[in-house]
Amino acid sequence: MNPGGIVRCRNREWVLLPSDNPKVWTLRPLTGTLDEVVQVHKQLAELIGYDLPDERLTSAEFPPPAPEPVQDAASARLLWQAARLTLREGATPFRSLGRISIRPRTYQFVPLLMALRLDPVRLFIADDVGVGKTIEALLIARELLDRGEITRFCVLCPPHLCEQWAREISLKFNLEPVVIRSSTIAALERQTPRGASLYQHFPVQVASIDFVKTDRNRHAFLQFCPEMVIVDEAHAAAESTRQVQQDRHALLQELARHPGRHLVLLTATPHSGVETAFRSLLSLLNPQFGSWNIQDLSDAQRIELARHFVQRTRADILRDWEEEPCFPAREAADETYELSESHRELFDQTWAFCCEIVQAGQSLEQRKRRVRYWAALALLRCVMSSPAAAVMAIANRAAAAPEDSEDDFTPRASVFESAESFPDDEAPAPLVQQSVEVLAPSDLSRLRRLRALAEQLRGPAADAKLRRAIELTRRLLREGYHPILWCRYVPTAEYLAEHLRLDLPENVQVLCVTGRMTPEEREAQVEDIDPERPRVLVATDCLSEGVNLQQHFTAVVHYDLPWNPNRLEQREGRVDRYGQRAPRVKAIRFFGRNNPVDGIVIEVLLDKARTIHRTLGTHVPVPEESDTVLQALLEALFFRGRSESHTQLTLDLRLPQLEELHRRWDRDVERERINRTRFAQRALKPDEVARELKTTDAILGDPKTVQTFVLEAGQRLGLSIRPDRKQPGVFLVDLSPDALATVPEPIQYALHQRISPARTRSALWRVSFLSPTPEGAEYLGRNHPFVATLARFLFEQALTGAPNPAACRCGAIRTRAVSTLTTLYLLRLRHLLEQPEPPPLLAEEVLVVGFRDSPTGRHQLPQDQADSLLDAQPSANLSPAEKRQLIQRALEAWAELRPDWSRLLHQRASVLEESHKRIRRAVSLRVRELRVQPQPPPDLLGILVLQPDEE
Repeated sequence: MNPGGIVRCRNREWVLLPSDNPKVWTLRPLTGTLDEVVQVHKQLAELIGYDLPDERLTSAEFPPPAPEPVQDAASARLLWQAARLTLREGATPFRSLGRISIRPRTYQFVPLLMALRLDPVRLFIADDVGVGKTIEALLIARELLDRGEITRFCVLCPPHLCEQWAREISLKFNLEPVVIRSSTIAALERQTPRGASLYQHFPVQVASIDFVKTDRNRHAFLQFCPEMVIVDEAHAAAESTRQVQQDRHALLQELARHPGRHLVLLTATPHSGVETAFRSLLSLLNPQFGSWNIQDLSDAQRIELARHFVQRTRADILRDWEEEPCFPAREAADETYELSESHRELFDQTWAFCCEIVQAGQSLEQRKRRVRYWAALALLRCVMSSPAAAVMAIANRAAAAPEDSEDDFTPRASVFESAESFPDDEAPAPLVQQSVEVLAPSDLSRLRRLRALAEQLRGPAADAKLRRAIELTRRLLREGYHPILWCRYVPTAEYLAEHLRLDLPENVQVLCVTGRMTPEEREAQVEDIDPERPRVLVATDCLSEGVNLQQHFTAVVHYDLPWNPNRLEQREGRVDRYGQRAPRVKAIRFFGRNNPVDGIVIEVLLDKARTIHRTLGTHVPVPEESDTVLQALLEALFFRGRSESHTQLTLDLRLPQLEELHRRWDRDVERERINRTRFAQRALKPDEVARELKTTDAILGDPKTVQTFVLEAGQRLGLSIRPDRKQPGVFLVDLSPDALATVPEPIQYALHQRISPARTRSALWRVSFLSPTPEGAEYLGRNHPFVATLARFLFEQALTGAPNPAACRCGAIRTRAVSTLTTLYLLRLRHLLEQPEPPPLLAEEVLVVGFRDSPTGRHQLPQDQADSLLDAQPSANLSPAEKRQLIQRALEAWAELRPDWSRLLHQRASVLEESHKRIRRAVSLRVRELRVQPQPPPDLLGILVLQPDEE
């Protein structure tokens, strides 16, 4: 009994699967999936078998079709589709596509092809924001798992992204991840066997990089780390002077030292402008990359680095890879408001107070002077954000850190949103106590007056910024958009959300998400959105990095302008990304026409960033390693003073700091342009990827196959499925009790078990076969539980001989589609992929093989012709006796076709072996020694006889 063969045990037939445990038999039901695999202990089965013979394993054959019942071509086609859709270990170049629940785009297979040509996989994916790097990385991990090249993998990511990664892995890639961070570690350790490490026990892990990097956890993680590690937001783990970031980098260096470990780095901003930081990331792929001059690579160096590095803009993808648009069009716009007199008075008095703080600190040593600068800028920024943020900042002054604090980055983080660290959205104290030893009574009195002025501005009547934002939100909702309003500070977000709830219609959902929530609470807020109602999200930058919001929102309003263009791009990338079904999204910069700070930020930073994006087609980060930006702001706000009119602060664009910033930024733009040209992966051609996908689709079926199958099966089983006239690409499944009354019980059960109550507030279940999926609909791919249940039910119904099956093993029709008697045999073929390291892998495919009778004998039809005949239409009736006679004749002929199907098995095995070697290009001994062995005989699933209509 060889793996891949048919065996009998416990009064039923099974497929014997390969196993890495020599003590057990691994069995899968003939019509089952990998979820139903059982293991039988060999020695125990033999002992029990003396008294209970049915417990023994014996060789068996696939049961042949019975001559009755006999149906039509549509029934045979349905059986063929059901058989294909039950395949999980498909005989295809990409083994993972039989087990995932999405249909990736063509361009998303490029990193996978690159990875399959590396041993070990060391890959840096630096595609644009919103392109789908998560899918690209998980495709690699799933493929290596399904090829048996790894048994475990881990995703290292910022803690706030753990839940999202786990959800993507579970829903789209059909794996069961665990989340590893401080809040979950105790529960995971209770599930881990005694004496084992949780990093060793759980095969799929999503871990907070900041949890793992600590002294307490790093050693155990490094000792038991999985064979593959994916690092998200890798730019935050580059070499740095910041201790937190350097600790992350040290962890990755230790991981990379293991010569066989697979490592995939992900970031949309690989190069922050610091050459040493970029090279430190490249050195994780190959130590020699860290010493190369990236701006002056030789041809050999460029070719070698390009094997490990892919960086594509959306323009690259649309030009080279996709025939149809796969990203929304981003419409950028500016909307303004004008500060009221009272708001302007608050700004003037705050500015004067901050000027005194800054001027008084000129005699201090540099570090303390800089802290004082940050304090002044932070207070001024809070005042410009909202009255609520201003009140909070002034009220919190007593909580400021002492001036001799060792953490020099805390006050800076209150002002500037670095791309390298998680944004702090709490309103900062003005840090006045860091500026003077003892506050004078007059200073305390001035602060109290500032707070009173801010308190008086609360509400749309006095706050022009808030009033204009409410008007803008109303307009966006009328235009059909679902906007996100981004705020810098928590008090601002809560203040804005409170007034939106009061002023917007009751049916509008207004959500508020801030950094005060746990990641689980943020996730729950987004998950609870009703897709059938208009909605508004007010959020701080806790959601601006790496979080997918494109399913629910279609517009972005920057209620508070970020002072770093990198953060602006991250915010807009939450809706402008792969998976956004709206054809257009809006990105609105919202600022005050007479707001001095906004004017400076737009002129110095945001306008230049927008021009770069329009010219280059991608985002280029602003250089962050110096404080040039903030120094320029300080000069404008506190040293250069005001214009003669005293109504607008001025910025001298010839400031040395600003000129140097723009020079360096321009150099980065040119470097980025050259790198994108070098590493856009034009070495891989679209035709090459398309060929492998076409081969895979021929075995497993494409999304159109799934749609046809579900609609035909639903019609035959009495399940009501109709197109949604309001939303193209969406179908409505009627789940009302009356509609399901005649549907077979297993299908009813699958519907009741699998459909989320949140998706079925009505009796209609909205589904789609498109990926990305239209809003409010659930994607039905080949591995969706409902589709899998439907396919298995029809397959089992046919093979077990159930009365009146929807899909039948035998069919016979009279048709004008053929000129001579033609027989189609529906076959399932099995192969073993033998590798240098056991166990072998099972690969299966379902084929239609056609033979045409002629005076000189039977002749095999070309494959495409045989497939097309499944759609043959009957032209006249056949009597039951004629049908039985035709089927009996076809069964007798099957035995005579042994040489034909034996030759077919070897041909298909050869094709499969070549496809595996082709995509790997024999990069290792593992691939060069791979062999595909056919496992005869093929399973005869069904027969369709087509008799010519001789009219």
